[in-house]
Amino acid sequence: MDSFLRPDQVMQALSDSGVKKVARKLSHTLVSAMLAGVYIGFASQFAMVAGTGDIAWSGARSLLMGAVFSVGLMFVMIPGAELFTGNTLIVVPLLERRVTLRGMLRNWSVVYAGNVLGAVALSLLVTHGAGMLSGEVGVTMIATSLSKVSHTWSETLARGIGANWLVCLAVWFALASRSLEGKILGIFFPVMAFVAMGYEHSVANMFILTSAKMALPLHGQVPVVLPWSGILMNLLFSTIGNIIGGGFFVGTAYWYLYVKEGKHGE
Repeated sequence: MDSFLRPDQVMQALSDSGVKKVARKLSHTLVSAMLAGVYIGFASQFAMVAGTGDIAWSGARSLLMGAVFSVGLMFVMIPGAELFTGNTLIVVPLLERRVTLRGMLRNWSVVYAGNVLGAVALSLLVTHGAGMLSGEVGVTMIATSLSKVSHTWSETLARGIGANWLVCLAVWFALASRSLEGKILGIFFPVMAFVAMGYEHSVANMFILTSAKMALPLHGQVPVVLPWSGILMNLLFSTIGNIIGGGFFVGTAYWYLYVKEGKHGE
């Protein structure tokens, strides 16, 4: 038996997975999505911790933050949870007419809502419960958020495309591997790359931006404002970009190469 799946086999696995996701009980989908929101929040907080303090080479800071953030997708993929960005790949069974547009959009809506609930719940726990953002990590979270909301809508859209293009390739690599070690390595490098390069992941931003907003009153000496309008604009255009990056540049592109008209990349 091969140690990994061929591209056409990965496409079949993506299609089968998408069908199961759409048919899943909505309450189960919601709870699973809340878990994914928490897991990506954990990874985002871990990245903020890793990026706080003096690091001689700024590139090392970006690489370190990306490396530790990759644990979030590992939490999602290995135990199993519903992450909006990964679920953009449900376009594969949609293109095969195995699920309906209504079914896919219903799944996306429930998963997105669950991801928001999980991310915000962790923000409340971290900020008001554990008091973890009252120090330097909170300052890093605020500075990162201010940078995110400073982008134009088109910049955020483009960065959202890049983020989920790489995240969905990480999902591909994880599905392709038959071993736990292979799945971990397959997730690690694409996720590290998107974070290090500064792309925008909508679910990570749910946690980072809301946590920064909650942490601002704890840092009265920081003379800045983080408006809800900027937060919502970031989430809107990073989400649209994520749909394009995962749904079109990975799901649709490889459906065309390996599934349409019986093609198998030969």
